[in-house]
Amino acid sequence: MNLIFIVIDSLNRDFLKAYGQPVELPVQTPNIDELAQRGVRFDNHFAGSLPCMPARREMLTGTQEFLWRSWGPLEPFDEPLPRVARKNGYVTQLITDHFHYFQHGSHGYFNDFQGFEFIRGHEFDAWKTAPLHPRQAWLDQLLVDPEQLTTEPLNRIAYARNAAAFREERDFMSPRVFQTAADWIEENHNQDKFFLMVDCFDVHEPFHVPDSYAQMYTKEDVHDPSLTIWPRYGNIAKGSPQQLSARQVAFVRAQYAAKMTLVDAWLGRLFGEMSRHHLWDSTAVILTTDHGHYLGEHGSMGKPHILNYNVLTHIPLLMYHPDLAQGGRTVSSLTGTVDLYNTMRDVMGCAIHEPSHSRSLMPLLEGSGTDRRRWHMYGYFGQDLNITDGNYTYHVAPEAGSPLFLYSTMFMNATNWFRPVKIPSLVESGPFLPYTSATVWRYPVEMPTLSHAPKLFNYREEPAQSKNLAEVERDTSSRMASLARTAADELEAPPEIRERFPSLWR
Repeated sequence: MNLIFIVIDSLNRDFLKAYGQPVELPVQTPNIDELAQRGVRFDNHFAGSLPCMPARREMLTGTQEFLWRSWGPLEPFDEPLPRVARKNGYVTQLITDHFHYFQHGSHGYFNDFQGFEFIRGHEFDAWKTAPLHPRQAWLDQLLVDPEQLTTEPLNRIAYARNAAAFREERDFMSPRVFQTAADWIEENHNQDKFFLMVDCFDVHEPFHVPDSYAQMYTKEDVHDPSLTIWPRYGNIAKGSPQQLSARQVAFVRAQYAAKMTLVDAWLGRLFGEMSRHHLWDSTAVILTTDHGHYLGEHGSMGKPHILNYNVLTHIPLLMYHPDLAQGGRTVSSLTGTVDLYNTMRDVMGCAIHEPSHSRSLMPLLEGSGTDRRRWHMYGYFGQDLNITDGNYTYHVAPEAGSPLFLYSTMFMNATNWFRPVKIPSLVESGPFLPYTSATVWRYPVEMPTLSHAPKLFNYREEPAQSKNLAEVERDTSSRMASLARTAADELEAPPEIRERFPSLWR
């Protein structure tokens, strides 16, 4: 069985027709719609470890890492999916423009693929050094700080230079990614069996698309320098440093929608090659994302340091298997990103990895299984503890000043993912992780935290999560707190979790 695994970064389920599209924009995504009609739509699927690279470690190793470490590399004791596939006779390929794979502290994710293709130029990718001074209107739309016009990497001027010459549709990032994937299928469709991972950084910001797409969902002048295509993360209320007017928010949402349509159009090139070579008869397809993206919901933009609402964490998952009669079926069982690892091993006929945080979804895909999860825990390292039972979400903040330790074979800077590592002064070593006997470092770190009373939302009845029920439904709050304790026990969370979240153990 061939497998194509497609990750579309920052894909909001509410913008997809397959998920009801409860937004003001009728976003056109016919190819994603077709996949949903061919396969199975998972309606209660959640992100796990956030954001980008923690999510990919879950996908590629089945390790739910946010309780133990932050953004970082694969570990020596991991069993990466491409290595497992390769040992089982698969030809393996990664095609991506996700430059985080190639940054400080993110190494190891692509090394086990027999081939990988890195499409250059997205976001902060340090690629082009010219033009030194791009057009001012272009810089204004990207909100480039004039002080960024320097040699310092990892800022907005990188994209301003990388994309300054983009003119044709084929110049843009997602067209290049999916055309490369389509070309790979053309060259490799007759392999005995293959595993192709297509990791597309779009629809991640900046929301830059060709004019023909930019104009699809707005009547604004798409080159108006007062209308940004790369809003800053944070609270967008008037008076805040990231403030945006209602007009600016509407424009951002329109450009996000346009980018979704662009991604979908070029995804169609890949699906077209599959059809041309009759691969739908022998190829499973999985499409998902790592997380969503705030586009004005809860007064926020991007992935800011706020509560982990479902806009960010309740994500799409579509799966197609040629041997199963599916035809647009839906699965309401609770599932999480970490489950994709053993699911893909199962699809490829590889032995399920045990013990693991990952649970194969094949029984649900076949329609023969019942609910696989009683709970799913998720979040950012060092921040809130979030849990869902499939109907409610419960959110608890860490105690201010409580201890936080990072566990890894690597020294990682947990406070800033994009800077070189800082070697800590207080370090222990030992077999501290419950899922491996390997010796790892354990060292104290600090992370910015929110301070708030526990929050409870019934997202089934109130998807917007605007009504905190923690004090209204106290029995449910107690039950969810108990469920969080159960999850921590079953995951064998680090012992300091009791000091970080004492309200759960009172």
